[in-house]
Amino acid sequence: MRKLLLKCEKPSRYTGGEYGAPGCEWGKFNFCACFPDLYEVGMSNIGIKIVARSFEERGMCADFCFAPARDFGQGLKELDVPLYSLSLKAPLKDFDMLGFSLQYELCYTNMLYMLDLAGIPLRREERRGGSWPLIVAGGPCAVNPEPLADFVDVFFIGDGESVDADVAEIYLKHGGATEGFYREISALDGVYVPAFTTPVYNGDGSVDRFDGIKHIKKALVCDLDGAIYPDRFAVPNCESVHDRAVLEVMRGCYRGCRFCQAGFIYRPVRKRSVQTLTRQASELIKHTGYDEVSLNSLSTGDYGKLPELIRSLKENLPPEVTLALPSLRVDSFEEDFAQDARKTSLTFAPEAGTQRLRDVINKDVTEEEVLRAAKRAFDAGYSAVKLYFMLGLPTETDEDLEGICEICRKIKLLYSAEKRKKALRISVSVATFVPKPFTPFQWERQAGEQEVKHKQEYLMRNLPRGVKFSWSAFYPSFLEAVRARGDRRLGKVIENAYKNGCTFDGWDNLFNEEGWKKAFDDCGICGEQYVRGRGEDELLPWDHIDVMVDKSFLLRERQRAYAGKVTGSCQGGCKGCGMQSVCPAARGEI
Repeated sequence: MRKLLLKCEKPSRYTGGEYGAPGCEWGKFNFCACFPDLYEVGMSNIGIKIVARSFEERGMCADFCFAPARDFGQGLKELDVPLYSLSLKAPLKDFDMLGFSLQYELCYTNMLYMLDLAGIPLRREERRGGSWPLIVAGGPCAVNPEPLADFVDVFFIGDGESVDADVAEIYLKHGGATEGFYREISALDGVYVPAFTTPVYNGDGSVDRFDGIKHIKKALVCDLDGAIYPDRFAVPNCESVHDRAVLEVMRGCYRGCRFCQAGFIYRPVRKRSVQTLTRQASELIKHTGYDEVSLNSLSTGDYGKLPELIRSLKENLPPEVTLALPSLRVDSFEEDFAQDARKTSLTFAPEAGTQRLRDVINKDVTEEEVLRAAKRAFDAGYSAVKLYFMLGLPTETDEDLEGICEICRKIKLLYSAEKRKKALRISVSVATFVPKPFTPFQWERQAGEQEVKHKQEYLMRNLPRGVKFSWSAFYPSFLEAVRARGDRRLGKVIENAYKNGCTFDGWDNLFNEEGWKKAFDDCGICGEQYVRGRGEDELLPWDHIDVMVDKSFLLRERQRAYAGKVTGSCQGGCKGCGMQSVCPAARGEI
């Protein structure tokens, strides 16, 4: 191992011993949080730390493991050393439960990669009857569990703060993963046992019905202020993606943007109090030594007491600690926040270039608000603006693309209207729209490769000189849509792609397009069938999962989109999405 560590890239990914890491030793139940991406990405994730803490609070062992880079993974195979956990250095196959966090559809083959390196059979049928760990998965991608259903024993749907550890308690009660264990946990909210549900398909490949358990309701933590949150994080041994202390200010979003899966699956909005957040920030800074705090949520500007929170943090944190400014909606930009954040660059996400298309997607902001927010940022000392847009949204035309160019021109004029010390830098980034489950656009088709190429080339030709332009490659976005909207038959494609060498699909320099195309061909499955438009009366592969948002509401929102009608934010009144009985906003608690 010493020789391997000395010759691999970033050996600090694999050594453990991080500053502030809690002590870890075998307990009555042993859990390993597995993040199917590199150490630097996984160490920035809040979710796995919250879940690990839920096990620790019950006197159970919780360790971590991240997907090793290819050089280290190959070295482990050559040495015949199984993939091991970070603190205990224990083989993954020795744990009772391995919990995979599915944050992004392009990480699916990495889960198989980690199981393979650990010497654990990939398919749950191959593990049946053996003394293997329970393979579980959660995270936002778990809301459509079917593409990975052949590999995972248990999926956690929704808020996983406590349900994961609840399942561990039942595991101990039954003495292992017995039939009785699976039956008992399948009665819990947020628990999906794929072995108890069988999809049946029509001749055209669409889903005819689900046999077995047909309704799985998500787990919901109503009191976020009293929910589990770690008072310390292990400080990574090498620089991580988000190298700072992180506070989850609130969960959910009021806005209801019709393309945004997170805005629907994380409903309703639940918030932490200023007092709780201040205490958590103080503890994290004390135990980590970070000099920066990030306020994390889907829409931090909608936190009603943001100015009060900023003042409280300034008063209670050391003076050298700064606040990291998240991506904000342009209509919730806070000048106080800007004044206290580092003057690097400011990120806004108008998503669409014209008011017409912003109305279609329920992005209820105007061009005037975009420009007003930009001016506030410039007056606060910013000289760099990043703008995010999507290509291929329903009803999009070249006129909407021209709107992106026009916004950039107006921002340039606005900046040059006054004498400023630095030159303006504008970055425009565009991503291909992916229609996701549990959104009003879940029935839409994804734009084809030639359509997307035309849109990208239009912007290349017409964006103002000096604007930095970046875009996403088509095929990874296509694969993201396929996996987001896939059914159980897709599992054999994912397995074949892994065997073709496809791992780290989310990394441009490692993406293996040919390996994926070969996997589809060898399995006789056409990926295009998953990105087609769906009929409103069609049974969808994820319809047996209940995220507590009514399908009728999503259909109404789709109809309003095509009518160009804005529904607006929940802050303007309850929209009747189906969560009224558990939603603070529906009770007037904004």
